[in-house]
Amino acid sequence: MTRTAIVTALLGLALAAGARAQDRPVDLELVLAVDVSGSMDPDEKLLQRSGYVDAFRHSEVIGAVTSGEHRSIAVTYVEWAGPAAQSVVLPWRIIDGPEAAEAFAQDLAAAPTVRIRGTSISGALLFSSGLFEGNGFAAPRQVIDISGDGPNNMGVPIVPVRDTVVESGIVINGLPITLKSGGYGGLLPGELDIYYEDCVIGGPGAFIVSVQDPAQLGQAIRRKLVLEIATPLPRAVPAAFTAQASRIDCMIGEKNRPYWLDEPER
Repeated sequence: MTRTAIVTALLGLALAAGARAQDRPVDLELVLAVDVSGSMDPDEKLLQRSGYVDAFRHSEVIGAVTSGEHRSIAVTYVEWAGPAAQSVVLPWRIIDGPEAAEAFAQDLAAAPTVRIRGTSISGALLFSSGLFEGNGFAAPRQVIDISGDGPNNMGVPIVPVRDTVVESGIVINGLPITLKSGGYGGLLPGELDIYYEDCVIGGPGAFIVSVQDPAQLGQAIRRKLVLEIATPLPRAVPAAFTAQASRIDCMIGEKNRPYWLDEPER
């Protein structure tokens, strides 16, 4: 390596270190990745959105936010559907008390919702994991909180994406939603929870909070936020994610994908 190349490399490292040093310290970097695919009807989308709005106004969530060392978290709100259908509804921002939480809730309540077909959990995870890079914050924990009412049925298979995201140090928590009767992409209602546990979530302390009753959705969202915000970093973090034997076919969504999902949208 030439002297010029060495100097350039060292300068790059110094600049990167300087950028990291300027990142604002927070207790958690959280991506809220919310399903708005075609299988979610307008009432369900409104109920889900309202659940997050109400949660950030609740004293339990605000108390969890201000309970850490830095008394603050960084959060961004993303909506997703098909493989290339992800949208940042609210960019990264600091929540450090009631005023910031109320501003987040108001902006979220005012944001429009969309309807897009397809369910690509893998696409949502890939998109969400990329949002941590260069976001201006530094936290001991990075978490993707992903909701959905069915299995991955488009895009890259879910398991290798989940494993890659978890191996990068990001924790994935899940909110499987089964508010309707009948099947969910080839899964029975109770099986969606198993699918999320075995195929979607991962990382130290990863968990799901499932919802079967519309009246419980708001409470479930609030409980999930409190758990992931207030949960401390595990004392021992595995060097790599070790996959367990799945109780369910993680490709079931692709195998039962409706034919019309492969046709162009009109």
